[in-house]
Amino acid sequence: MNIMKISKCYLQFWKRIFMFSLLLLVVLFYATCYFKREKHVVDVLENKLSIALQNLDEEHRTNVKLTEIRNNLSQKLRFDEKKMKSSKKILYSPSEEYELLRRRVYSNTKEVWYYVSSTLRSLANDFDDLKPKISDMKTMVDEHYRSLLRDVAKLADVDGYSQWRLNEFGSLSRLVEKRLQHTQNPPDCSKAKKLLCNFIHRKWCGFGCRVHHFVKCLIVAYATERTMIIDNPVNWRFTSGGFEKLFLPLSNTCTSKDGETFSLWPGNETTQVIKYNLPTPDNVAKHLNPPYIPVVLPEDLAGRINVLHGDPAVWWIGQFLKYIFRPQPSTTNAFNEFAKRVHFQKPIVGLHIRRTDKLIKEASLHKLEEYMYYVEEYYKLKEMDGVYYTKRIYLATDEPTLFNEARLKYPEYDIIGDPEISKSGSVQKRELDGSIININIDVYFLSHHCDHVVCTFSSNVCRLAYEIMNSLQPDASAKFTSLDDTFYFCSPVHRLNIALLSHKADGPEEMDLEVGDEIEVAGNHWDGYSNGTNLRTNKTLLYPTFKVTRKIEVFPFASYPNITI
Repeated sequence: MNIMKISKCYLQFWKRIFMFSLLLLVVLFYATCYFKREKHVVDVLENKLSIALQNLDEEHRTNVKLTEIRNNLSQKLRFDEKKMKSSKKILYSPSEEYELLRRRVYSNTKEVWYYVSSTLRSLANDFDDLKPKISDMKTMVDEHYRSLLRDVAKLADVDGYSQWRLNEFGSLSRLVEKRLQHTQNPPDCSKAKKLLCNFIHRKWCGFGCRVHHFVKCLIVAYATERTMIIDNPVNWRFTSGGFEKLFLPLSNTCTSKDGETFSLWPGNETTQVIKYNLPTPDNVAKHLNPPYIPVVLPEDLAGRINVLHGDPAVWWIGQFLKYIFRPQPSTTNAFNEFAKRVHFQKPIVGLHIRRTDKLIKEASLHKLEEYMYYVEEYYKLKEMDGVYYTKRIYLATDEPTLFNEARLKYPEYDIIGDPEISKSGSVQKRELDGSIININIDVYFLSHHCDHVVCTFSSNVCRLAYEIMNSLQPDASAKFTSLDDTFYFCSPVHRLNIALLSHKADGPEEMDLEVGDEIEVAGNHWDGYSNGTNLRTNKTLLYPTFKVTRKIEVFPFASYPNITI
């Protein structure tokens, strides 16, 4: 372990934080001085400055904690270097506090940037004569932001825990897979406890939506140690040939629905066969839903997953999708043939742009330029390492005209994809066999082969790709950018934030926060604020995003004491 390398990285990290903070203060001080003769503007800017200083103060407290951990880590590494000279290398695991704090510094760096960027845009819109100066300031702020974000991200490369993360990821993934293999392949199907997964209505839910309900069934089967069996294959519409035309069977030993005792969900522990009817938008009564909702973690694994991953619920959901999406040889051949046909190469950023019927009631229109902004940011970060790549995007969309638009507006990019696949995503064709395999091609390349993905989490396909990507590597939670929603599983499953810092509302649109408050998340506004319902006050208002963190929800699942790695 190179102590000098680690110390140098940390020194650069704190230097970047200091310079970024100083630049922020200069920007806001300049704006305040510029308008000192106009009292009402001064009041507004002073308020913004006060908020910014509070944000920086909280960042400082966090950085002090990280410094303490850094010092302890350095002492530990010095001891380890001496010890490893005379013994085999030992992998040490990071503390939960260290991993959570490291990731929190990363996310808060982004939140400060969202806030400053939003404030500068607001000033530029309000005062035309300031636009050139603010544009210059924004360029400098962005450069400092990218430099700081790069330094924070590199902490994970130099802190000595990279190999542990890979090993822990492999161990946890194999454990979940081994447990699934155990439940799905009982030695005697006639005696096995079963969960019949019944999808009631086939018309209201697209492919990505159906897959998420499929995951819900498999998680319930895992939690109750039952073998999941598809009860009505036709309604799932995985193609006319069924699920097994695309993917390997869920079970090699048990497909019979028979049993000595039968009941509808929830039944009881002694019932051999339980039929679980998945709810529809008109039938979402909570008493029909099991407590094992996908964003809830199993009690016996929650601690390990929380240390490993930046969004533990996403990692957990991804493990079940990885089991479901085990391709048949014919499906693998389709993936390989597509890669050859479009000359798929890396590095590459994936864009999933959902249009057509999605815009009618479920999502807002986002222009191509909004997606490409974050693509540009990705490549600018890469270029900071002194390596210049051919800029590529993989374009997955149900709007074929976007290919010509992208090539016209961004000629410096290599646009990879197939407009014919986009045509098959039309409302009239999307349930045909060819369309289903094309959806799976898009999901596969977005999740398995793209280095970063820009999309909208209002789309089930976008969330599928995100979940699967996070099942394939220790932590890919920072390798996605959503233009609208934060991650959620599906309605009406809500996620919770928990307040780490108190907050006094600065106006009627904001909520008061007390440490420990739970907030049902409604969305992130990407301007330093999120929206949600405070469960203590039952008020739906705005709150500073950096003052909360995700709540890790835990419930007792089957613990499989005899299945170990």
